[in-house]
Formats: sequence, C-alpha cells, structure tokens
Amino acid sequence: MNSDMAAETKGTAKLTLPSGKESNLPVIVGSENESAVDIRALRAETGFITLDTGYMNTGSTTSAITYLDGEQGILRYRGYSIEELAEKSDFVETSYLLINGQLPNKQQREAFGQQLTRHSLIHEDMHHFFNGYPQTAHPMAVLSSMVTSMSTYYPDTMDRNSDIDLHITRILSKVRTLAAFAYKKSIGQPLMYPKNSLKYCANFLHMMFAVPSEEYVVSPIFEKAVNQLFILHADHEQNCSTSTVRMVGSSGANLYASIAAGVLALWGPLHGGANQAVIEMLEEVKASGIDGKKFIEDVKNKKDNRRLMGFGHRVYKNFDPRAKILKKMCDEVLTHMGVTDPLLDIAKSMEEVALKDDYFISKKLYPNVDFYSGIIYRALGIPTNMFTVMFALGRLPGWIAHWKEMVEDKDTKIGRPRQIYTGPTERKYVPLDQR
Repeated sequence: MNSDMAAETKGTAKLTLPSGKESNLPVIVGSENESAVDIRALRAETGFITLDTGYMNTGSTTSAITYLDGEQGILRYRGYSIEELAEKSDFVETSYLLINGQLPNKQQREAFGQQLTRHSLIHEDMHHFFNGYPQTAHPMAVLSSMVTSMSTYYPDTMDRNSDIDLHITRILSKVRTLAAFAYKKSIGQPLMYPKNSLKYCANFLHMMFAVPSEEYVVSPIFEKAVNQLFILHADHEQNCSTSTVRMVGSSGANLYASIAAGVLALWGPLHGGANQAVIEMLEEVKASGIDGKKFIEDVKNKKDNRRLMGFGHRVYKNFDPRAKILKKMCDEVLTHMGVTDPLLDIAKSMEEVALKDDYFISKKLYPNVDFYSGIIYRALGIPTNMFTVMFALGRLPGWIAHWKEMVEDKDTKIGRPRQIYTGPTERKYVPLDQR
C-alpha cells in the first residue's frame, strides 16, 4: 500500500440549516477508514461556519505520517507499529522514516547518519548567546531562542527553493547540541563538543554528562533507553505543538521559525510538562508517608485537591501503547543501575490499584506515556527542568515531517480559523469629557 494514499470521497452528508436550506457535504475516508465531513465549501455556499473549541472534532489536514486509534490503543508511524519500531529500530532510522515516508536501505541509512554527524556542531559565534542568558534561564526558553537564531546563520532557508533536505539535517542534528549546551550552561559546567565516533543518542548523552577532567563512557542501556524514549515521542498526529508548526509554516515561515514555535507550544504544562507533574506527584506521595493505595482513595474522594497524574489521555481511551514499552524499559534501566527507586515502587502500586478500581476503569483512565518516562529520565540523571527539552528532541522529526508534508502539498493554504463574535454590537464613540 502506498504510504501517501489520497483520501477518497465516499458519499455525502446532508446538512439542514434553520432556513430549511440543505447542503450536501462530501464524506472523506482515509486509508484506515477514518471518516470526515468535508466542510471546505460550507461558508461560501451557506454563509455558515462550524464552531469547535480546541478543534477536538475538526480535521485541519490530511496526512500520511501517523495513524492513531485511541479506542484501540494503536499508534503507527507510516504504517509501522510503535511497538515494532521501539524494539527493532533506532531514533535515526525512525526519523528518516517519518521525514521521508519509507525505511532507508543500508546506503541511505549510512548517508543519513553521516550527514547528522557532519552537522552536529553549531557555529562558534552562537556560543556567545549562551553567555547572555542568566544561569536560571529555563532550558526551553534557551532552546526556542537558539533554534530561531539558527535561521540567521542559514539565510537561504527563507527561499523555499533552497536545499530543504540540508536544512532538515542541520536542525535535526544541531538541536541536540543546543539542548545539551543549554543544560551545561544551567549548571555552570563547560560545554562539551559532540564526538564524531558516537551515534546520535550516545553523542547527546556525552554532551550532557561528560566533563573535561575524566572519561565518560556511554552506557549501552542508557543509549537504548534514550533511543526508545525519542522514538515513542517522535510523532503523535495533530497535537498542539505539531499543529502550531503547521500553522506557523503555512504563512511561509522558514523551518527554523516553525520548529521554534513548536518548542514554545510544547513548553506549556498542559502539553509537554506532564511527565514532570508525575514525578512531582510521586514525590508528594513519598513525602506524605502514605502509600499508593491511600493516595488513590484521596484522588477518588477529591481530598486536598489531589490528582492522579500520568493517567488518562485526550486521545487514548485504552492503554497508551507507549506506556507498556516504557514500563519494561524502566525496569531494565533500574536493574542495570543496581538501584531501587522508591518512586517507581509507588508508581507500580498506584498503577496496580487504579487498574482494578471501577472508578478509573469506568472513566477509561489508564497509564499514559508520561507515567514512566519521568522515572527513566530521573534514573538517567536528567533534571526535571530538562524533561520537556527531552520531549522536544524526540518530537523534532515529527515536526519536521509535518512541516515538509505541508510545504510539499500544493493545496496548502495559510491557517486562518474563523470565530463567532460575542462582543458589543456597533457603538458610537463618546468624547472623553462626556464620559
């Protein structure tokens, strides 16, 4: 099956308006039998628009990148299941798949990896920017600013006819360097340059944790964990940050500006900050001295406004398939380290209780990807203020893929949502001395 099959028109839906006028709207069906009522001609034909706060029921585009079925707990990139990619692929190969539509052959994989290695360094002048930020600057603020700044070093990005593949390789490679530098700046340590001998995720860990005075050897288990975390976060359909990238890109904004906008959208606590909230919840449980079962009861009874973080998802009404993979990886990382994390024990006890409780079952509240990702990041030595940065690094190929798909779509129009005005009707201006 072609990875970019066009949606088919299958029948029509009849809309009857208050005036009695009827409008026949095409029904569009995708390759996985998802159906949509095509309202693109609605306003021109009837003068009506649709109202959908948060766009929860509105498809902004057709896309061949990611398929998500929240009812069945299915997530696929370009047709490949997330379970299979997490087990058998790595982040670089998955990035190639998302961006180019197909898995690379051996020569393509090697060439892509070599290009990422070649472009891992940032321009030396950009180091001065890091010196201008206070040590307390949030890494997401630094990352978004630095990504935007990259466009000033590659001005040809303003030309849509320039080498897009080169810009894609540059940003995919350099953002991990910017992220690691932002972390080093925040803790007052010297910046560590990338090493050409290391693969993508291992190189990132090296830049994060190596210091000039001693040799740093990247743990294969840690490298595997970061690869899986990045793969599981690489794309998730039309979420807030991805939609932001497409919206900004629809104006003709360059790749760097569009990705920076995605970083800023992800920074919001309702989007990218959920795994940090899980860690804070688990620490609260530990500090309070209560067990996971008691905390669950407090959540049900709304005692002290306690909330169960890391459970439930706007899209998934079943198990988040990514959470199953990370639960296994969490055990593998901690076993490798030879340590026990009391937060993991609390998390497991809470999960066990919640999955048997009718209150959570009836509301379809199951563990999501954030429930275990924060514990893994914590085990790797990554501080909580870097959790959202890690999310951004993983989501980067998805953002790029959607930007590229949008640019290559000849039917793309600038994003321009409508509204229903609810303010005052026309008023006459009253001079200041008469008010």
